Amino acid sequence: MADEYSVASIYAELLSRAPENDMRPRIEPMQLAMEVLGQPQKSAPVIHIGGTNGKTSIARMVEAGLLAHDLRVGRYSSPHMGSVTERISIDGQPVSDETFVRIWDEIRPPISLVDQQLEARGEQPLTLFELLTVLAFAVFADEPVDVIVLEVGLGGSWDATNVAEGSVQVIAPISLDHTDMLGETEEEIAEEKAGIIKPGGFLISAAQQRDVADVLLEAAQRAGVPFRFEGVEFGVADRLPGVGGQQLTIQGIAGRYPDLLLPLLGAHQAENFALAIAALEAFIGGGEQELNIEHLRTACEHITSPGRLETLRSSPAVVVDAAHNPAGIEASALALRESFGFTKLVLVVGILAEKDAATMLKTLFDQYSGLASEICFTESTSPRAIPAADLAEMALDAGFREEDIHTTGRLDEAVAWSVERIDEEEASETGGILITGSITLVGEARALFGISGTGIPEGEV
Repeated sequence: MADEYSVASIYAELLSRAPENDMRPRIEPMQLAMEVLGQPQKSAPVIHIGGTNGKTSIARMVEAGLLAHDLRVGRYSSPHMGSVTERISIDGQPVSDETFVRIWDEIRPPISLVDQQLEARGEQPLTLFELLTVLAFAVFADEPVDVIVLEVGLGGSWDATNVAEGSVQVIAPISLDHTDMLGETEEEIAEEKAGIIKPGGFLISAAQQRDVADVLLEAAQRAGVPFRFEGVEFGVADRLPGVGGQQLTIQGIAGRYPDLLLPLLGAHQAENFALAIAALEAFIGGGEQELNIEHLRTACEHITSPGRLETLRSSPAVVVDAAHNPAGIEASALALRESFGFTKLVLVVGILAEKDAATMLKTLFDQYSGLASEICFTESTSPRAIPAADLAEMALDAGFREEDIHTTGRLDEAVAWSVERIDEEEASETGGILITGSITLVGEARALFGISGTGIPEGEV
C-alpha cells in the first residue's frame, strides 16, 4: 500500500477531478457514498459551522474548547495552506500521512462503485471536495472521535458536508461571496446557508443583517430547534486589545466568562470566540450549563488561526491575512490599524478568479487609503489565480495610481520589492508589509518564510 500510494499521489489523483472551486449543487452523490460506506458521518455528534467569514477560526476555537474538556475531536476545514492533510485534523493535529493513505486505500474500491453508478446516470463522478469530505468522515469513524467539528465548504443545503446532521449549527456572519452560485443578495445566500439547520440541532448565529436574521430564524422555527443570536442572548461584553491578542469578557448563553486572553487580533476574532463559546455551551450543556472557565482559559492558551493577521517576520514586519472577500478585507483592515500602529504599509495582493476582485480592490483602496501608498500585485501558483497584470488594470478603476502599482508573477519577487519600499528607519519603527487576497497566496507566503505549523502544539492540551 505504502509503495502504491502517497499523500501527494492521492492528492494529484483528486486534483484530476472537478477542481476546488467546482462545487456542484447536489447532495445525492454524497448520500450514496455515505450509504456505501456504512454512514460514517453518523459515527459521532457534529458541530456544523457555516456562514461567509470566520468559519475556520470558529472551528479551531471550538476544537480547542472541546479538547480542553478532554474530548477527542475530529475537525474538517478547507481549504488548506500547505498539505492537504491539514483539512482533516485529529485532536488539533493534521491527520498522519499513514492514516490518510490507509483510509484512502480502504475506501477507494467502494468509491469507484459510486463513481460508476454516477457515470451510468450521466452524472459527473465525485468531485475533489466531495471525496475529501468522504475521506474525512471515514477517518473520523476509524479513529474514532467523540465529536466532529465540520466546516461547510460552500453554501449549505447542497454542500458535501450537509450529509451530516449537526447537534449544533453555527452560522458565522453572512455577506456577499460566491454570488454566481449562492445568490445575488445576502438574503438569497442566507436561504442557501440555512440548509444546515435541521431538526435535533441548536442554532447559534452571529449578529446578522435584519433580512438575513429573519431567514435564519424562520429556518430554525421550521426545524423546531432552539436558537440564540449574538447581540441578543450572547456576545462580547468587554474587550481590551493588547500585544499579540486581547483580553475579553464573554457573555455566553449560560454563563459569563471574564478575563479570557485570546491570542488573536481584531474585534472580529473576539466575536468569533463568542460564537465558539456559545456553541460549546449548546453542545456540552444544552445551552443551560455554564462552562468551566478554567477549561476555557486552557483552550485560549492553545487557540491558533494560521494565516489570519499572522506576523511572519519583523523589521520590516511582514503580516499575512487570508481575507478573500470584501467583508474579510474590511474586518482585517480594522484589526490591523488597531493592533499594529503602522504609519506606512506596502500591500502584496493576489486574488483568485472566482472572487469579486473589483469590489475587493475598491475595499482595499478605501480601507488603506492614507496608510498604504504602494501595492504589488502578484499570483499564487493556483491555476485559478488572476494574472497580476489584470489585477493592476482593475486597480486603476478602484482608485490606485499607476505610479504606485508594481506587478510580478512571483511571490518571492513581490516580497523583495516590498521590503525595498520600506527604508531602514521605517523597518525598525512603523513600516510593514501586508500579504492578502487569497488563502492560497497566504499559504505560499508562509511556506516562503519557512512557516508550516497549522495545529495545536502536540501535547499541549
